[in-house]
Amino acid sequence: MAHHLYPHLHFHGVDDASYYELNVVDVDPPLLQPPPPPLPPLPPPRPHEREAAASGVPQWSHAETAEFLAARAELDRSFAAAKRNKPLWEAVSARLRLKGFARTPDQCKSKWKNLLTRFKGSEAMEQESERQFPFYEEMRRIFSYRMERLLAFEKSSAKKKKKTKGKELEEELEEEEEKEEKKGAGAGAGAGAGVVEEVEGALRELMRRQAEMEERWMEAAEAREAERREKEGEWRRAMANLWEERLAMERRWRQHDEERRARAEARAERQHALVSALLAKFQGEGS
Repeated sequence: MAHHLYPHLHFHGVDDASYYELNVVDVDPPLLQPPPPPLPPLPPPRPHEREAAASGVPQWSHAETAEFLAARAELDRSFAAAKRNKPLWEAVSARLRLKGFARTPDQCKSKWKNLLTRFKGSEAMEQESERQFPFYEEMRRIFSYRMERLLAFEKSSAKKKKKTKGKELEEELEEEEEKEEKKGAGAGAGAGAGVVEEVEGALRELMRRQAEMEERWMEAAEAREAERREKEGEWRRAMANLWEERLAMERRWRQHDEERRARAEARAERQHALVSALLAKFQGEGS
């Protein structure tokens, strides 16, 4: 063995067994290193990734999804007003092709459904979901702009209805006045008092009808306002409940962390006491 390891050295009178005893047996064995910790398991694929892999459709990159949401946001007003969305999805697909991404209209529609599902599921989870869903802000802006457009449309519609009703009442009043003028022109001088009474009665009837129409309009406006306040209250209560749940979750997490830290400190103290006791015992035996 010595000749195999060191062929240029010659040991006279020492065979392999003696050399092994002199040079190997007396050497301290090397310290054993602990095995490396096992690698953490890979996270399971998300549902939309499994569906994409099963259907054979290539996954969407981050840049491609960002361009898709930008195109979808530009056409959101058309999507909200159109009855058939197929031409709009074709426009989104064409926009992506201009950016260098080949996606069919059906793939764009399916991608929007997946993003919408993830956005709805992440709304209640707030900051934690934003970390898990990288396009949370883009989706939130799309729906915020849509809500602003709806509120502006409702306000303008209410103003137009009020103006239209006022104009109709004015036209009816003018027609009645014209009729009364024609009747007055064709009647004799002796019928003047009767004509005045008829005109006054017609005016009173018109005023009564106008008051009824305004009252109905006010009732409808108050009903819409009450419904809006109710929905806003429900939304605020839901947000308050979510906030309370989040605070409770944070309190439970802090309590769990404090308990874990206390257990770790107690375990460290026990280990320290055990080591101190062993050292004291060894010192007593040595003395």
